[in-house]
Amino acid sequence: MPPPRYAPPTPARRGAGMPRRATAALVQRSGAMPQPKTGGSVAPRDPMRHEKGHSAGSLRKRRDRQLGLGATLRMRAERQAKLARALRKSRELRRVALRTDRIRPDMILAFTTQRNERIRLPYFLEYYRRLGVGHFLMVDNGSDDGSADYLAAQGDVSLWSTTASYRAASYGVDWLNHLQWRYGARHWTLVVDVDEFLVYPFCDTRPLAALTGWLEASGRRSFGAMLLDMYPKGPLSELAYAEGQNPFEIARWFDAGNLCITRNARYRNLWIQGGARARVFFPDRPRAAPALNKTPLVRWSRSYAYTSSTHMLLPRGLNRVYDSTGGELASGVLLHAKFLDTQASSLASRARAEAARGEHYGHGREYAAYEAGLEAAPDMWCDWSTEYINWRQLEILGLMSKGDWA
Repeated sequence: MPPPRYAPPTPARRGAGMPRRATAALVQRSGAMPQPKTGGSVAPRDPMRHEKGHSAGSLRKRRDRQLGLGATLRMRAERQAKLARALRKSRELRRVALRTDRIRPDMILAFTTQRNERIRLPYFLEYYRRLGVGHFLMVDNGSDDGSADYLAAQGDVSLWSTTASYRAASYGVDWLNHLQWRYGARHWTLVVDVDEFLVYPFCDTRPLAALTGWLEASGRRSFGAMLLDMYPKGPLSELAYAEGQNPFEIARWFDAGNLCITRNARYRNLWIQGGARARVFFPDRPRAAPALNKTPLVRWSRSYAYTSSTHMLLPRGLNRVYDSTGGELASGVLLHAKFLDTQASSLASRARAEAARGEHYGHGREYAAYEAGLEAAPDMWCDWSTEYINWRQLEILGLMSKGDWA
C-alpha cells in the first residue's frame, strides 16, 4: 500500500501492534531570545509574557489551539475530498447481487475487494460467519476464475463487479468507502482482504459481537490489529492449499520480532513494518516493506473515510488504537495467509501476473519482489520462526492485548 504523507516520524517505544503503547517522544523546543538593541541591563522581552493582560501560559494555549484548528480544517478538507472521490468512483460499480434489504440494524458487516480468489472464498466466508459477521458486501475486480458466480450464489453476500482500474480507485479504497458510506453507517464494519483473518482476545470463546459491544460500552469507535504474515515450513510448492481448507494448517509459522514501529504525526497512527516479508523480500530495503498496521474494525459513520487501505482513517482520532500513556488498549492480529501455493496456481505465478498487470502499489514492484524472492529462496521458514498456537500466545509475545477487557 502507498506510504503515508507525513513529516518524519518520531520513534515510539515498544508497541506491539498496538498493545505495548507507543509513547510520543518529548520534543524540547529551544531558541535564543532576541537581544535588546541598546546596552545596559534591560532584560530581553518575552513575546509570550503578559501581553494584553494574558499570562504566558494562556497565550501558548491560544497559539496551540490555533495551530490545532488549522490541522483540523486541513484534515476535514481531505476527508471531504475522499468522500467526494468515492462517490465519483461508485459509478464504476455494477450491481450483480443486491441483498442489502436483509441487513438488520444490529448486524456486523464485512467489506472486501477481491480478484481471482475462488479457491480461498469458502473458508473465508465460513471463518467470518462463525465469528458473527451478518452480511458481506464485496467488490469483484474482473475475476475470470468463477469467483463472481460463486459469491453471487451466497445468500448473505451482496456483490458488485467492476473491470475498472484497481490502482486508479486508490487500490480499491474508493469503492469500499462508498459502500460503507451507503450501507455501513451505524454498523460495526470490518474491512479485510480474503487472505486476512482477524484474531482478537477471547475469539475462541466469544463472538465478534461481544467485542463490538464491549468497545461501544467503553466509548471506543475503532479497533486496531497488526498484520502478521504466516508461512509454511518448507518450500511453498510442497504444500498446496486446497479449497475449503484452514490455511493455517499449512501456514503455521510467523516471525515474532523484527518489527519497526514509528508514530505518524500527521494521522496519529502507528506505522509498523518488518516481519517475514521484510526479512525475505526486502532485506536490503526494509523501508520499502509493506505496512503491517491496520484498523479494520470501526463503528462506521457517513463522515468517515479510509485514506490508505485500512492503515489510516479520517477523522484521525479513529487511528488512536493504542495508549500513549503507558497502558494497554485491547487490540488484535490479522493472520495473513498470502504466502501459500494453491492447487490452482503457485504464489510465484500469481506474483508474476500481478507484477505485469501493474495495478498494485508502485506499479507492481511489491509483487516483483515476491517473485524474485521466491525464486531465490522458496522456503520462508528460518531458525527463528515461531509456530502459531492461539491468541494467548500472541498476547504473551506482545503482538496483541486484551487490555482491560476481562
